[in-house]
Amino acid sequence: MGNRFNGFGACSAEVKKACPVEMTLHIIGGKWKGIIIDILSHKSVRFNELKRLIPGITQRILTLQLRELEADGVVKRKVENTVPKKV
Repeated sequence: MGNRFNGFGACSAEVKKACPVEMTLHIIGGKWKGIIIDILSHKSVRFNELKRLIPGITQRILTLQLRELEADGVVKRKVENTVPKKV
């Protein structure tokens, strides 16, 4: 996966540092991220439960959105030692 911050114009690193609102919108912007963050802010849920709570989202898109949020430090993935595995 490439750097998704490229392609939003020719902003220098100084400009990106100077505008935290723009950076925040890049991190949490999108059709599904707000819904995902809202659900996870109330409780921890398993992947399939999260998918059921968001009608219309595909498994691929949910996976991509969660990976991006994890890479940006917005959500934390935790693997629990249960059977079946709980993430």
